[in-house]
Amino acid sequence: MPSATTDPDLRAALGELPTLPPVASPAELERLYALFGPLRALFRPTFDGWANIPTERPLLFVGNHTLYGVIDSPHLFFELHRREGIFLRSLGDHAHWAIPGWRELLSRFGAVDGTPENCAAIFASGGSVLVFPGGAREAFKSPAQRYQLLWDKRLGFARMALLHRVTIVPFAALGADEIFDIALDKGALQAGPLGGLIEALRVREDLIPPLPRLSRSALPRPQRLYFRFCPPVHTRQYGGAVTDEAATAVRDETKAAIEGALDDLHRLRESDPMADLSRWVGRRLGEGLSRFIPKGSGR
Repeated sequence: MPSATTDPDLRAALGELPTLPPVASPAELERLYALFGPLRALFRPTFDGWANIPTERPLLFVGNHTLYGVIDSPHLFFELHRREGIFLRSLGDHAHWAIPGWRELLSRFGAVDGTPENCAAIFASGGSVLVFPGGAREAFKSPAQRYQLLWDKRLGFARMALLHRVTIVPFAALGADEIFDIALDKGALQAGPLGGLIEALRVREDLIPPLPRLSRSALPRPQRLYFRFCPPVHTRQYGGAVTDEAATAVRDETKAAIEGALDDLHRLRESDPMADLSRWVGRRLGEGLSRFIPKGSGR
């Protein structure tokens, strides 16, 4: 079923939409997928809930933003593209587009500046959108905030879904928040020697990143990544009406689905012997060595 963005009345009301930047070719995507092979082997991503992804297009994927957001998002992108033929176009924080080189790389792989106009253009083209309502606040959260949805009272994504009458696919991501040990969070940086510099540069508070511990633990920990797609949240029953009441209902339903899926993924991880690759390898090595050590030799 087409998005309301293609309906003549809405399309006329939106006016001239921006031209979306060109994206990577299928050959480029295949090369990049191959380059990510070692990372797939390290993090062993697992996905479930595929039956919850509707066949209609476009869709709005809404999830929790994990720490930094660069470890697990590519796996989500590639898996949806290869399995469902969905090329996700993510709405990025405006700050990304102020960085030469980085903004071109993001654009090449589908990201756009997170404006209503760009979102409308994606839906009008039949493309599916990825959004993290927590934004930079979730990407740069403290260890005490692991897997919390820091959405405050934001309704932006819900309003977009209502306006364009698209179905939301909530999803949960678990694992990336434990990949790095954090030495200094945002609060510690602001209170420390760098606080004056941060203030002088007028860095946006939610863009102050936590710093990983400068030791061997600063390397990514081989923590397994888990993804779960939740039952869809429909918006067409609202008839394109964008009200605070409708947006709040859509947001709260989406948020509850993600939080419930995160709880389920925590339980799944607790029962997974391969959740932490380093511990699994250590156990297997220990089991192997025990075969060569006579019982009672340590007494």
